[in-house]
Amino acid sequence: MNTKGIRERKKQLRLSKRQRELIVGLLLGDGHLETQNGGRTYRLKVEHGALQRDYLVWLAKEFQEWIQSDWYEKQRGEKVVYGFTTVSHPAFRFYAKQFYQDGKKRMPPLIKRLMSPLSLAIWFLDDGSAKSSKHKSLVIHSLGYSKADLVLVQDALESLGIQSSQHKQRNDTFRLYFPYESSRIIASFVQPILIDLPLFAYKVENIKPKK
Repeated sequence: MNTKGIRERKKQLRLSKRQRELIVGLLLGDGHLETQNGGRTYRLKVEHGALQRDYLVWLAKEFQEWIQSDWYEKQRGEKVVYGFTTVSHPAFRFYAKQFYQDGKKRMPPLIKRLMSPLSLAIWFLDDGSAKSSKHKSLVIHSLGYSKADLVLVQDALESLGIQSSQHKQRNDTFRLYFPYESSRIIASFVQPILIDLPLFAYKVENIKPKK
């Protein structure tokens, strides 16, 4: 359905700076952009399992003016999935060109310009964790990215004062490892979100945030 009212509403939509930073973090992690008209417009789609329901609802509120029919709940096999899809809009086209090549997700060539503390916090909430319950260090399970992709993002992270290294996994994929001091910086980026989402506190409970 594409009524005149919806078309007029879309014309008024503008991505805020915060929403742009959230989009970068989501696309680094589990978010996706979809097009239904050959790339003229795109829509943002985010889905999470039942354990991350509160996180999904929080994200939906951040994009509430972009969502036409609120977040949804679906039964997928034996699992319950929560998600939302924004309206299709040309505002997402820049991010599609950055994050996708030949239909496959990649690390954006401009990631150094796009990366922000909020973007990194969202990426960490999607794909990050403590290295283990015994370690005071964090990792991001960046398994979908190539070694060259991760070199790009490591350079972007250095601009935020964050050092990292690539740890090879058994299936020839890599995850990013952050030493303690850099983990403290990441924890400080995540901390404001934990006020609304205390369920994620376990991810950084071994790390004292840097003030």
